[in-house]
Amino acid sequence: MSVSLPADEAFMRLAMDEARAAAQAGEVPVGAIVVKDGRVVATGRNAPIEGHDPTAHAEIVALRAAARALGNYRLDGCTLYVTLEPCAMCSGAMLHARLARVVFGATDPKTGVAGSVLDLFAQPRLNHQTEVQGGVLADDCAGLLREFFKERRVNPHPLRENALRTPDERFEALPDYPWRPHYVSDLTSLDGLRLHYLDEGGAQEPITWLCLHGNPAWSYLYRKMIPTLLAGGGRVVAPDLIGFGRSDKPKKEGAHRFSWHRQVLLEFIERLDLQNVVLVVQDWGGLLGLTLPMESPARYRGLLVMNTTLATGDAPLSPGFLAWRDMCAQNPDFSVARLFARGNPQMSPAECEAYEAPFPDRGHRAALRAFPALVPEHADDDGAALSRQARDFWQHDWQGQSLMAIGQQDPVLGEPVMRGLQAHIRGCPEPLLLPQAGHFVQEHGEAIAQAAVRHFSTG
Repeated sequence: MSVSLPADEAFMRLAMDEARAAAQAGEVPVGAIVVKDGRVVATGRNAPIEGHDPTAHAEIVALRAAARALGNYRLDGCTLYVTLEPCAMCSGAMLHARLARVVFGATDPKTGVAGSVLDLFAQPRLNHQTEVQGGVLADDCAGLLREFFKERRVNPHPLRENALRTPDERFEALPDYPWRPHYVSDLTSLDGLRLHYLDEGGAQEPITWLCLHGNPAWSYLYRKMIPTLLAGGGRVVAPDLIGFGRSDKPKKEGAHRFSWHRQVLLEFIERLDLQNVVLVVQDWGGLLGLTLPMESPARYRGLLVMNTTLATGDAPLSPGFLAWRDMCAQNPDFSVARLFARGNPQMSPAECEAYEAPFPDRGHRAALRAFPALVPEHADDDGAALSRQARDFWQHDWQGQSLMAIGQQDPVLGEPVMRGLQAHIRGCPEPLLLPQAGHFVQEHGEAIAQAAVRHFSTG
C-alpha cells in the first residue's frame, strides 16, 4: 500500500457523505466516489434494499455511474474512494474497470479482500494491477458503521426516512383495545418498514383466525370479535396494513400498490407459519385477502367473509363504491371519526375517535388517499388478474368451510354485491344477515364471532 495523498482525506469525506445518505435510506452506510484528474466524476452509496439488487454495493453504483459519465467502461486514470474495504465482487469489478487506484477507509475483517480476508489486488497473475491505499479516515468510517448497527441493536425497527410512525401515545387507553403490540420489519417486501399486528392465543390452538381490515380502518375494527374468538379456543392474528393503524406510513401515495400489499401479507403469513387458518375479511381485507389462499391452500380451513368483493376488472364496480371513491377524491381529509359515527350510531364518541388515532395529520394519511383509486377497475389494472385467478380458485378449487355475514345497511358493498360474491364461493351457505349493520360489519361483531365459532368448530 502506498502513502496517502494530501487530497485523500478530502475525497474520503465526500464518500462518507454518501455513506450517511445510505444510512438515512435504511441501507448499510457505505459510500464511494470516483475521481479523475482531481475531479469527482461519479458517486455511489449502498442500495441493495432499495433496488432489490444484491450487486448494488456503493462501489458498483459508483463504477456504473463513472462509466456512463466518461463514456467508457475502462476507467483508466481514475481513483475510487470507498468508506469500507471492498468485497470480492466489488474488487473484481474495480480490476475489470482498470482503475489506477483504490482508497478505502475502514477494514472489513469478514469480507474485505484488499488485505483482510485475502488480498485480491496483490495477485501477480492478474492482467491488471491496481494500487491500493487503506486506512484513510478509518476511525471515522468505522464510526458510521458502529452507529448504524448500534441503533439497530437498540431499536430493531428503526423508522425509514420516507415514512412516518404514529406516536405510541395516540394508542393509549383506547376503548376495549387492551392487547399488546407485535412488530415485524425484516420481511423482504417491507424494505425496513415496520408492520404491526395483534397475536393473541397460542400457536397450539386448533384454529387461527386471521383478521384483515379495510380502509380507513385498522385492527381496532376487530375488538368486538377477538374476545369471543379467543374464548372459543382460537388464536387471533390481526395485522395493520402498511399505512394504517400502528404500522409505518409511507409519506408518498405512490408507495401503495395492490400487488405490494398482497406480497407483504403473503410473507407475513409465511413468517408466522400460520396453519389451520380461518380467513376473516372485510372491505380491502377481502380485496387483498381473497387472493391469498390460492398460493398455499393447505394453510386454510375456512373463510369468514363480510361486506367486500373481488375486483376482477371484467365486471363493473358497484355504484356505491364509485360514489365512495368520488367522495374520497373530493374530500381527501375527511374525518374518519365522523365516518364511523354516521354509519354506526351505537358507537360511543371515544370509539369513533379511536379510528382516527393512527392519523394525527395529513402526512399520515397517504394510504387513505391512495387506496380508493387502487381498487382494480380495468382488466389490466394491478391486482385484476390476481383477482380473476382468485375467483376461479374460490369457485372451483376451494375445499374449506365458508361463512358469509352481510351488513344490510351498507351502501358501498352491501347485499347485492355480496350475493354476487357468494355465487363464486364453492359451498358457501346462506349468509348471516345483519339488518342494522352497515359497511363496518365488525361493529356488530359479537354475534358474528359466536356464529363463526360454532360454524368452524363443528367442521
